[in-house]
Amino acid sequence: MWRWVRQQLGFDPPHQSDTRTIYIANRFPQNGLYTPQKFIDNRIISSKYTVWNFVPKNLFEQFRRVANFYFLIIFLVQLMIDTPTSPITSGLPLFFVITVTAIKQGYEDWLRHNSDNEVNGAPVYVVRSGGLVKTRSKNIRVGDIVRIAKDEIFPADLVLLSSDRLDGSCHVTTASLDGETNLKTHMAVPETAVLQTVASLDTLIAEIECQQPEADLYRFMGRMIITQQMEEIVRPLGPESLLLRGARLKNTKEIFGVAVYTGMETKMALNYKSKSQKRSAVEKSMNTFLIIYLIILISEAIISTILKYTWQAEEKWDEPWYNQKTEHQRNSSKILTFISDFLAFLVLYNFIIPISLYVTVEMQKFLGSFFIGWDLDIYHEESDEKAQVNTSDLNEELGQVEYVFTDKTGTLTENEMQFRECSINGIKYQEINGRLVSEGPTPDSSEGNLSYLNSLYHLNNLSHLTTSSSFRTSPENETELIKEHDLFFKAVSLCHTVQISNVQTDGLGDGPWQSNLSPSQLEYYASSPDEKALVEAAARIGIVFIGSSEETMEVKILGKLERYKLLHVLEFDSNRRRMSVIVQAPSGEKFLFVKGAESSVLPKCIGGEIEKTRVHVDEFALKGLRTLCMAYKQLTSKEYEEIDKRLFEARTALQQREEKLADVFQFIEKDLMLLGATAVEDRLQDKVRETIEALRMAGIKIWVLTGDKHETAVSVSLSCGHFHRTMNILELTNQKSDNECAEKLRQLARRITEDHVIQHGLVVDGTSLSLALREHEKLFMEVCRNCSAVLCCRMAPLQKAKVIRLIKISPEKPITLAVGDGANDVSMIQEAHVGIGIMGKEGRQAARNSDYAIARFKFLSKLLFVHGHFYYIRIATLVQYFFYKNVCFITPQFLYQFYCLFSQQTLYDGVYLTLYNICFTSLPILIYSLLEQHIDPHVLQNKPTLYRDISKNHQLSIKTFVYWTILGFSHAFIFFFGSYFLIGKDTSLLGNGQMFGNWTFGTLVFTVMVITVTVKMALETRFWTWINHLVTWGSIIFYFVFSLFYGGILWPFLGSQNMYFVFIQLLSSGSAWFAIILMVFTCLLLDIVKKVFDRQLHPTNTEKAQLTETNSRIKCLDSMCCFSEGETACASVGRMLERVIGRCSPTHVSRSWSASDPFYTNDRSILTLSTMDSSTC
Repeated sequence: MWRWVRQQLGFDPPHQSDTRTIYIANRFPQNGLYTPQKFIDNRIISSKYTVWNFVPKNLFEQFRRVANFYFLIIFLVQLMIDTPTSPITSGLPLFFVITVTAIKQGYEDWLRHNSDNEVNGAPVYVVRSGGLVKTRSKNIRVGDIVRIAKDEIFPADLVLLSSDRLDGSCHVTTASLDGETNLKTHMAVPETAVLQTVASLDTLIAEIECQQPEADLYRFMGRMIITQQMEEIVRPLGPESLLLRGARLKNTKEIFGVAVYTGMETKMALNYKSKSQKRSAVEKSMNTFLIIYLIILISEAIISTILKYTWQAEEKWDEPWYNQKTEHQRNSSKILTFISDFLAFLVLYNFIIPISLYVTVEMQKFLGSFFIGWDLDIYHEESDEKAQVNTSDLNEELGQVEYVFTDKTGTLTENEMQFRECSINGIKYQEINGRLVSEGPTPDSSEGNLSYLNSLYHLNNLSHLTTSSSFRTSPENETELIKEHDLFFKAVSLCHTVQISNVQTDGLGDGPWQSNLSPSQLEYYASSPDEKALVEAAARIGIVFIGSSEETMEVKILGKLERYKLLHVLEFDSNRRRMSVIVQAPSGEKFLFVKGAESSVLPKCIGGEIEKTRVHVDEFALKGLRTLCMAYKQLTSKEYEEIDKRLFEARTALQQREEKLADVFQFIEKDLMLLGATAVEDRLQDKVRETIEALRMAGIKIWVLTGDKHETAVSVSLSCGHFHRTMNILELTNQKSDNECAEKLRQLARRITEDHVIQHGLVVDGTSLSLALREHEKLFMEVCRNCSAVLCCRMAPLQKAKVIRLIKISPEKPITLAVGDGANDVSMIQEAHVGIGIMGKEGRQAARNSDYAIARFKFLSKLLFVHGHFYYIRIATLVQYFFYKNVCFITPQFLYQFYCLFSQQTLYDGVYLTLYNICFTSLPILIYSLLEQHIDPHVLQNKPTLYRDISKNHQLSIKTFVYWTILGFSHAFIFFFGSYFLIGKDTSLLGNGQMFGNWTFGTLVFTVMVITVTVKMALETRFWTWINHLVTWGSIIFYFVFSLFYGGILWPFLGSQNMYFVFIQLLSSGSAWFAIILMVFTCLLLDIVKKVFDRQLHPTNTEKAQLTETNSRIKCLDSMCCFSEGETACASVGRMLERVIGRCSPTHVSRSWSASDPFYTNDRSILTLSTMDSSTC
C-alpha cells in the first residue's frame, strides 16, 4: 500500500538493471527458475500532477518562493498572537495569489491530461494467442507483437520483426521527432523477416537483450537470440532495427514489431523531459530587491518596538488610566512580550513586500510571449513557420544580450547544398550546365581533348566500360583517366545513406528498384544535404543511383544497370568525421569506399594525388565551399573475412559496443587510395550581413562556432560580415603543446596592445582551443575580450558548450545567447543564458531544446532590438513600480505609529489593506507591461545603438532602484504630513460641525495614494490604447465606487464596520477635495521636474530618438493608426476617441515623413535600405 502511494505521488522510480531481457510474445522459459522483469505500461504521462498529488505538490512548489513563504509565516503569526490587523488582510491576498497560480497550472495540466488520454486510448492491434486482438495503446506490454499499417504512428519503441516486403525492410519518417522529412529505411533480421503472417509469428521463439532506455534517438544496442531447431542464432540489433514511438510508417503496407520500450521509457518521452531551469537577470535583481525590502521591514519593526518600550519607560504611558493591564500581562515574560510586539509590528508593516509581484510577473511573461508568435515580421512565408516560445521566463533576457554564439551551417547559411567543383586524381573540375569542365588541358592531353566530360555519355562506345570489368585498369592514358572519373563517381554514388522516395514503387515488387525512371524523375532524401547534393551531381554526370536495400545497391552507368552487393555500412560519427561502405562489384571484387573530411581521410591515404588534392581542398575552402574527400581500397578475400568477423563481434557486444566498433573502424579505414575531393556550396541566408552588422552596432560581440575547416569558416565569416576586410585577423591554430599555445597567446596579447587597429578578429581551431582551455583560460579570455569577432572552427559539440560556459563565468558575467539549427548545437543552446533554435533542414532538435525558435537568422534582429527591448523596459518598470507603490502604501502606516504611541493601531481599514494590491492598483501596471511601446518599433530596428541604453540591466541598477525607493518614501511623506497639516489641525471641517476621526484621516491618505500611484503609472506610459485608458481611469473610478458602496451600506456579515459613512463624509468636504488635488499635484510635480531636467541636461539615446520621433510628427496611438501631417488638435482628439471606441480604420489613415526622416520600411524584413513610401501606414 505504501509503495502504491509513493508511486502515485511520483517519489518511487522503478529499480533498473544495466540491461533488459525481453521474451517475444511474452513466452517465458518454462524451467520455473526465471523471474520476469518488471516493466512499466505504455501510458504516456506528460502531465505534472494527479488527483492525489495536485494539492500537496502544487503548494510545495508555490511556497518555495520567498514571498509566498514569507506571507504564510505572517499569516500564521496573525493566527497565533494578538496582532493589530486581522489574519484576513494577509491570508486573503495570499489565498488569491496561490489560487490564481494553482488554477492556471491546474488548467494547463488538465489540457495535458486530455492530450494523454487521447494518445493512450488510441486503438492498436496486438498478436495474442495466435490471433490479432484490438486493444488500447496504454495496454501494450513490453514483449507484445504489434501490427502497424501504412501511415500509422508507432505506439511504442518497437524492434522490427517483419514487413510485407521479402527483405523485411520498411520506410518511416521521423519528422515529429527530429524534423527530418526524409524516408529512413529500417531492416528486420533475416530469420524473422520471412514471418509475414500472424500464424507464422506465433511459432517464433526468441528473446531480445538490449540496453536500458536512454534519450538518444540515434543510439540503440541489443541482440536477438532466435531458437530454431534447438539451435540458437544471435543477430545484432542497432538503430536500423528500432522503430521509434511517434514516427510514422510510410510506403509499406504493414509491419510487425515487438515492443521493447513502452510509455515513459520510450525515447520520445525521455526527450520531452523538462530542461534545467534558467533564471533571468531581472529575476535575480527582483530577489535582491526583495531581500533589501525585507531588511527595511525588519528595521522598521525593530525601531518601532524599541521606541514603544522607550515611550513606555514613563509610568504614565506604560499603563494609562484608560488602558489598565490585566494580571496576566503584568506577570508575563518581558522577552516574550518584546518578541510578541516585534511580530505585531512585522505584521503591521508586512505589505511593504509586494505579494502580488510574482503572480503579476508570471502573467506578464505568459501573456507577453504570445506577441512573439503573432509578429508577422518574424513569420517565414516560404516554410510557413512562425516564431515559437518554448519558455516565457526569459523574455526580458532578450534585451540584455552581450554575446551571440552562432553556428554557421544552416544558421548563417541556407543548408541547401549545390555541387560546384571537384578534384579527381589531381585535376580540378567545375560543373557547368551538367558538364564537368576542367580548368585547363589535362596533363596528358595538351590539345585539351578531354577538357570536359559531357555527362560521360560520349564514352558509350569505349569497350573498357562493361559490367564485367567495373574497375579494371587500362594501359592507355586516356582510358586510365576515364577509369579514374568512373571510379570517383561510382564512389560518390555508392558511399552514402541516401534514400529514394518510393511513392512510385508501391506495387512494383519487393525491391526498391526504379530502373525505368530517368534521373530527373528520381527524388532523393538524405539526412545530410551534402550527401543529397553529391548523389544528384553524380546522376547529372551519368552515374545514377537507383535504390538500395539491406543487401544491394543499384546504379545506372551510361544507361546500363549494375547491382552491387552491400556488405557493410560503417556509419558516420563526429569523432571519425567519415563514413564508409563495403560493396561487392558485379565482377565479384570487394571494395571499401570512404568519404569524409580531408583531415580524417588524407592521413589514412597511402596513394593517389594527395598533395595536389590537399591544395585543391584549400582552394575550395577559400571560396567558402564545403569539402569532402573520397578514397577507396580493394579488399582481398582474406582481408574481408577478418573485417567481417571483427565487425560481427563488435556489433553483437552488449558492453562497450561503441568503443569496440570505433577500434574496428580504425582497423578497416587505413591504407587507402585517394580518388579526389568534392566541393559543394552552401549559400548565405538572406540579410545575414545586415543582421550581423546591426548586432555589432548594438554593442553585441559575435562568435561563430563551427565544425568546418579553417579556410571555409574564414571565407564565410568574411562574406557574411562577421570579419571585415580591414579587420586585423589573429590566428591561434595548429598548436601542438601547452607551452607553444601559451607563447602564442602572449604574442597575440602583445600584438593587440601594440597594433593601432580599431578592431581585431580571432580565429581558433578545436585542437588549439582544447590546449587554451586546459591551463591558459585567463590569458585566452584576455585575448578574446579585446577582439570584436571570434571564429572557432573544427569544433566538437561539447567544445561549443565549454566556450560559452567560459564566457558565462568570466568576471563580467555577460548575458550570452546561442543560435543553432542542428542536434550538434543543442549543448551550446542549453548552456547559454538564452538559446535560439533555427527551424532549418537539420531537424528540429535544436528548436525543441531551445528557449525560442525562429525560421531565419535575420529574425534575430527584430527579436532582440524590438521584442527584447520592449520586454525589458516593461518588466523593469513593473518591478520598480511594484516596490514604489508598496513603499507609498506602508510608510504612512509607520509614520502613524509616532502619533499613536506605537500602539500598533492600523491607519487603513482591513478591506483597503487587502484590496490595494489585488484590485485598486494591479491592472494599470499589468496592461502597461503588456502593451507599452516607449518608442516606435521601426526606430528600434533602424537604430541598433538604442540597444546599448538597456544593456547590463541598466533599468534595474542600484541607482535606479534607489531613485524609485526614495520617490516612494517622498510621496509617502507628502501623503501623510500633507493630510496631517491640511486637515489634522482643524478637524471640524464638515458642514454639520462633526469632527474627522482617525478612519477619515487614514481614508484621506489612502485616497491620495491610490490616485497618485495610478497617475504616476499614466505618466510613465507613452503608448496609449483604449485598454490603457480603460484600466487607468477605470481603476480610480472603481476605487471611488467601491468605497461608496462599502462605506454606505451596513453589511450584515461584517462584525464591525469602522468605515460606515466615512468615505461619503470625506467627499462631502470641500477642504478634503482641495487637499487631495493639492497633494497629488505636489507629488507628481517633483517627478515631472526631475524628468524634464534629465531629458534636457543628460538625455539618453532613447530619449533623443523619442524627441526625433515627436518632431517628425509620428504620433502613433498604436502600430496601425497615426496622425496625418497638418492635423488640428481637435482632429487628433477626434481620432483618439474613434480609436478608444474601436472605430479607427487603417484605410483612412496616412503616415507622413519628410525626405530627411531616417525611417525605413521594416514591415516584412529586418534592415532595408529603401525609404518608406509616404502613402503607406
